[in-house]
Amino acid sequence: MEAKLPLQVFVISLERSTERRRRVEEQLNKTGIQWQFLNAVDGYALSAMPSSYKQSKVKRLQGYELTPGEIGCFLSHIKTWNLCVQNNITTLVFEDDFLVGDKFESVIDDLLKIVDQWNLARLSGIYETQHQILQKRSDYDLVKNLGEPCGTAAYMIQPSAAKILLENASDIYEPVDHYLEHYSKHGLRCLAAKPYPIGLAHTKSTITDRPGRLPVKGLRKTIRSICRFIDRYTSPSPWFPT
Repeated sequence: MEAKLPLQVFVISLERSTERRRRVEEQLNKTGIQWQFLNAVDGYALSAMPSSYKQSKVKRLQGYELTPGEIGCFLSHIKTWNLCVQNNITTLVFEDDFLVGDKFESVIDDLLKIVDQWNLARLSGIYETQHQILQKRSDYDLVKNLGEPCGTAAYMIQPSAAKILLENASDIYEPVDHYLEHYSKHGLRCLAAKPYPIGLAHTKSTITDRPGRLPVKGLRKTIRSICRFIDRYTSPSPWFPT
C-alpha cells in the first residue's frame, strides 16, 4: 500500500479494552496503513440516554428497546461519520474485533480507485448472504448484497455519504448495522467487497449486547406493523418508509 492515501482510518474501541487494543495493533501493524483508535461511547456509562433515542416510540415501531450497548455503538459510529465530514476524506472504520485478510490492502487500494461506484463499501459481515455481482475486480467482486449480513466490523465511507447518514440519524431507533442497510431511509449505494477482506475474531463484544432478544412475532408483530403504517403516513420523516 502506498505511504499516503486519500484515506483516514479509525478503530472504534473502548479505552479500557486493553487486550482488544493489543490484538488490533497486532493485526494492523502487519499492514502499511496509518490508523488511530477512536474511543468508543460506553452506553452503560451514560448518565442518561441521548435525546435522539425516544424509548417509547422505539418500542412501538421496533417491538423491542435498544440496549445501552447498541446505543453507545451507534453514537460511536456517529463520531466517525462526523470526522469523515469534518476532514472531508474517505474513511475506513473498524470495530476492534477483526482479522486482516491477505488481500486487504489491495482491495482498499482498488476501492479508492473506483470511489464513483459506491457510497459505502462493506468489508466484512457476520452472515453470508446472496449477492449480485456488479463488477469483477482483480482481487474481489464488487457486489450488492441481497440480504442483510449484519455487523459493522469494517467498512469504508465517503464524506457525502457520511453527511447523509448523519442527517438521517437525528433519531436512533435501530442498531447501527441495520441502519447502514436501511436503504429506503438513507438511499445510499451501499456495496460490498467479496470475498470479504476482513474477518471476525468472534471475541465477546464490549459495545453491543442483545441478550435473549427474540424475533417479533404474532400479536406484537401485528401491532408493530400498524404503528409503522401510522408513522409512515403521519410523520414528515418516517422511520420505515416504503
